[in-house]
Amino acid sequence: MRIALVHEFLTQLGGAERVLSAIHEIFPEAPVYTLVYDQERTHGVFAGWDIRTSFLQSLPGSPKRYKWYLPLMPGATEAWDFSQYDLVLSDSSAFAKGVITRPPTVQICYCHTPTRYIWQEMEDYVSGIAYPGIIKAATKLYLKNILKPWDYKAAQRPDFFIANSQTVRARIKKYYNRAAEVIYPPVDTNFFRPGLKKGDYFFTASRLEPYKNIELVIEAFNRLKLPLKVAGTGTQLLNLESKILNPKIEFLGRVTDENLRELYQNAKAFVFPAYEDAGIMILESLACGTPVIGLAAGGTAEFVAEGRNGVLFAQQNTDAIIAAVQRFSELHFDAGVVRATALPFAKEIFQRRILEFIQTHAHRQNRH
Repeated sequence: MRIALVHEFLTQLGGAERVLSAIHEIFPEAPVYTLVYDQERTHGVFAGWDIRTSFLQSLPGSPKRYKWYLPLMPGATEAWDFSQYDLVLSDSSAFAKGVITRPPTVQICYCHTPTRYIWQEMEDYVSGIAYPGIIKAATKLYLKNILKPWDYKAAQRPDFFIANSQTVRARIKKYYNRAAEVIYPPVDTNFFRPGLKKGDYFFTASRLEPYKNIELVIEAFNRLKLPLKVAGTGTQLLNLESKILNPKIEFLGRVTDENLRELYQNAKAFVFPAYEDAGIMILESLACGTPVIGLAAGGTAEFVAEGRNGVLFAQQNTDAIIAAVQRFSELHFDAGVVRATALPFAKEIFQRRILEFIQTHAHRQNRH
């Protein structure tokens, strides 16, 4: 089959990019269509791939300031010609699902979430952008009256949806009225594996953005006075560093995968307060034999079982995290048992399930 991959933006390294890399391993010759590509900010991870960008790539300020061009993104997504392909496999949390294909080309969308800043967090998104009030008001009108109807229309284009969790499957049904099959995201269980010893610190890692709620972990460990290591970068870094009252809290910035693995391996627990769509970092920690202290909602609750491979807290607040850490400290976790809970999500299983889905659905669609 002639296959093309579509990924919104190659401007950072996160869970979505790990999914793309796992899919690209299955189809290494497939071109990757993306609105904007920044090789520097993706640290050369995608060097050597056949990457095809949209016209946004050449606009002033791009790719560093690509968000300026939000109103142009639907048109840029629709401008690509996929008529030469049998299958287009998009992985999407916003625009990628909106590519236009025509029979006999089949589009399968691996959906990380329906566009969050349209369907769930519009108010928070608009209030958080660093622009004058008049620009914020115009942005809200655009999101509500133009982008939201486009997003729903775009979600009707894929022939089939795959959701990355039961949480996202329910959202796809709620917001797009589309059915989806769940294939959980992959974790490289050969790379992420238990170490030889445990340290005395707790660990958290994330993009340091407001919706990840890392501030709650900082506040909790200020009060607990326990050692905490924090990995990641983002717009909230300076704000979070300014809140440190406990000298045992250490910010590490961006870390390599090898460093990340060592941090997981040696931590007492991985603390994760975000409401995750799925949560590859949760699976990476579990694969390293390290239990998770996380929110009892979203993808975290689909991977973590209280007392078996972690501890769950019901509310996104400091008191709930403190109580969960204290409860964790009274329990014993077996690294082998913890790791076993991650093995069903191994990358090889993910890749096999993607291939099976394509063989079942894309071939059947073409026969019709």
